Amino acid sequence: MSGCSNKSENEGSVTSEQEVTTLRFSHFWPATSAMQTDVFEPWVKKLETESNGRLEVQIFPSATLSKPDVTYDAAAKGTIDIGSQLQGYTAGRFPLSQIAELPGLSNSAGQMSCMLQKLYDDGDISSEYEDTHLLFMMGAGPGVLHTVDKPIRTPEDMKGMRIRKPSAVAGDIIEAAGGSSVGLPANDLYTSLQRGVIDGLSMPWSPTGDFKLTEITNAHTNIPFYSTGILVTMNKDRYEGLPDDLKKIIDDNSGKVMADIAGEMFDKEDARFMEASRAKGDIMIDIPDPLNDPAWKGPLLKGSQNYVNDVNALGLDGDAVYEKAKAASASCKA
Repeated sequence: MSGCSNKSENEGSVTSEQEVTTLRFSHFWPATSAMQTDVFEPWVKKLETESNGRLEVQIFPSATLSKPDVTYDAAAKGTIDIGSQLQGYTAGRFPLSQIAELPGLSNSAGQMSCMLQKLYDDGDISSEYEDTHLLFMMGAGPGVLHTVDKPIRTPEDMKGMRIRKPSAVAGDIIEAAGGSSVGLPANDLYTSLQRGVIDGLSMPWSPTGDFKLTEITNAHTNIPFYSTGILVTMNKDRYEGLPDDLKKIIDDNSGKVMADIAGEMFDKEDARFMEASRAKGDIMIDIPDPLNDPAWKGPLLKGSQNYVNDVNALGLDGDAVYEKAKAASASCKA
């Protein structure tokens, strides 16, 4: 989609003879979230400023343009121009990328964002994105168990509980601990908790606060038992059809520079929402090193190995990528 502007060059914008390329960007976060206001909006503004107004990006938050679990496919097909979604929202679509989500690999959003971007840049997971033009990777902070009533101190406490899983990785671990994993999009979680459809959820602090789920949950187990990968990608034909100078502007504002910005935002928001819940008197249970905790080590390692075995069964070298992810984890450790 393109249009024209009547602003003069003296105003720092395009002339009427210059074509404006308008890109539609779809994501599922609320319009008031820090992801929208602190990451996406400044990114869009930078693209527009550096292109002298020749690039215009329209942001569609709250999954108004594409459903959360089909946003990547929508970008691949050209239904949207740019999209952001969790890899875990499309089960089996990004099996190698999701190895980075396994427990013990990441303790912060900054580390997770760095890991994913490095694995992509090094070619270890890039084959999973060949039908689009990947812009940058992000990672949320460690997953936390949030429950309405029953605190979770040990894996046994999850038995009989219905816990929302954000991905296959987290689902494997919840099941290994004895809980029942339930797949639900983030936009449905508030009402599902209200109605008792689920007893709790597994999600980092930042999106838990963004979706106001901290209003309903009152017990929280801070345990880095999985991490969440996130992508931002662009329709390949749309990117390749741009003039070279506009491609360069997009390239200069993609990759690790954006991974770092997003990771910093997530870590800041994680701390803010956790402190707010602590201040209102919620139960806080801290398990900072679960792989060395006698109660948690077994289920976490079992869930991890189950996932890697499933990846191997697809004919992919899950073991090799797991080793690469461990190396990336070490190099990205803050």
